[in-house]
Amino acid sequence: MWHKMVLAVTLAALAGGCTTMTPEQRRAADEEKCRSYGFTKRNDAFAECLQRLDLDRRAALRQSNDFNVWQPPVVIYRPVPVPVKPG
Repeated sequence: MWHKMVLAVTLAALAGGCTTMTPEQRRAADEEKCRSYGFTKRNDAFAECLQRLDLDRRAALRQSNDFNVWQPPVVIYRPVPVPVKPG
């Protein structure tokens, strides 16, 4: 019985991974959306449109269950050995 649940969760994770956009793809989609609104590249209105799309996306992330304001940030620590010269 639990095998079916593991399979379902695995398939859901794989399907969710297929919809992930790279930053370049997201930027191209945002630029296309702003052009569809009638804005042209290389002006303040176009830049403001891109900024608003990004701010809306961040606000939606804060409202989703994936964002936990109380969770501490992940800190990756990797010591770098520095050789000491004798003398």
